[in-house]
Amino acid sequence: MPAPAGAAPVPPSAPAAPRRRRRLPVVLAVVLLLVLASVGVVITRPGPVAGWLGDDAASGPNAAGVTPDPAPSDVLGGPDANAPVPTPDGVRAVLDPLVGVAALGDRVNVSVADVITGQTLFAKGADDGTVPASVTKLATAVTVLAARGPGYRIPTRAVAGEKPGEVVIVGGGDPTLAINKKGYYPGAARLDELAAQVRTALGGTSPTSVTVDGSLYSGPVYGPGWDDDIPTGGSGGAVTALMTDGARTDPGVGHGSAQRFAEPDLAAGKAFARLLGVPTDAVKRGTAPAPAAAGASPAPGTELGVVQSPPLIRLVDVMISESDNLVAEALARQVALARNQPASFDGGAAAMDAEVAELGLPADEISVSDGSGLSRRNRISPSLLTDLIRLAASPDHPELAGVFGGLPVGGWSGTLNERYRNTAGTAAGAGSVRAKTGTLTGVHAIAGLVTTAEGRLLTFAVLTDKVPGDRDTAQPALDRIAAALAGCGCG
Repeated sequence: MPAPAGAAPVPPSAPAAPRRRRRLPVVLAVVLLLVLASVGVVITRPGPVAGWLGDDAASGPNAAGVTPDPAPSDVLGGPDANAPVPTPDGVRAVLDPLVGVAALGDRVNVSVADVITGQTLFAKGADDGTVPASVTKLATAVTVLAARGPGYRIPTRAVAGEKPGEVVIVGGGDPTLAINKKGYYPGAARLDELAAQVRTALGGTSPTSVTVDGSLYSGPVYGPGWDDDIPTGGSGGAVTALMTDGARTDPGVGHGSAQRFAEPDLAAGKAFARLLGVPTDAVKRGTAPAPAAAGASPAPGTELGVVQSPPLIRLVDVMISESDNLVAEALARQVALARNQPASFDGGAAAMDAEVAELGLPADEISVSDGSGLSRRNRISPSLLTDLIRLAASPDHPELAGVFGGLPVGGWSGTLNERYRNTAGTAAGAGSVRAKTGTLTGVHAIAGLVTTAEGRLLTFAVLTDKVPGDRDTAQPALDRIAAALAGCGCG
């Protein structure tokens, strides 16, 4: 989704009370409205990225046999930049009873701000670092788009090894790489196409062995602060520089949890070997040789082929719309690589923090240990999240507008597909809330955008990390907060 450009400024509203954060230009609202309009008209089930990932979108398992519903005209149907601004007193009167309910526990931190003016409309523990769960992915999205740019593609290469017939496959960190056209992620780079390039480059030489080079990544393959069941529970897995289909053992499974390979790099190497006609017992880990000036043909280190991931903006769409944890970890490592940090959990976390600071935001309000939000060590303040959302809409940073394309819509797509529908007190959020959710045991979070009943566009973040019950009671209580903003003028 290209970012719109050339939007004309709108007259600024009366100045609000000063805040220590840098004030973004009011023209960002115009840009954001155009961004939302451009993505709102293409929303289809099962998610907003269903047809965006390449010409062969129908090859993905989630497209097979699914007839998209027509996009309703009232989804994100045109916020009004001239709509009246809610007052802090009005917002407080609506939200105070909702943020204090027992279902959310005794630590409910909230930030609500007007998108055009940046005025804070509600703040409760807004600057306090809170466990964000998968809402962390908003920070991952912003930092990777800033560090790499929306058009960047992740390469997977094959080079000649030291021995005749040895082929080295070099993982570049593309988690969406497929074996063939039946891969999980539509439009993904494919190993069968890489194998065809290798056979052409080798000419009459037959491949005899495959070496898997995953040395781009370092450190542990499982994140610090992850719950013990995450590596085997289906929502996470080993983070390696080479994998296919997000490490899924079966790329034909639908959205959600799936069985993952314990050693995704070796599994991908064996799939590549089969495509080359090499026995899988001739697959091992190693490193690619440095290019040689002379020697056998092809000389060791000579590139035999390369395939490229979809543009990074599309990977961001997948990460946010499906809350894909392994894609998130891969994107965090791309931030690290762009900033010359080790491609590891620690390197990605340090690079994300540094990128936030470079964007002019308070880096002391973010401290992460991973890019997915699976880690309970992560801390982000609600006000930093609302600042990130406003920054992503700024005309000063058109490269960040891709954050909005994959955001689920209340009652319609992604992780909000079944929410804001049948629960009392939430109906106003259907079609009006566009947000990223986050859930761990005892942690429930949501952050994004909401259009009020009078057409004013607000950004909000609600983070709770001491929830006493389960999602059946916590999520409706959380949804009532955003729905209350959607349903009121709050003047």
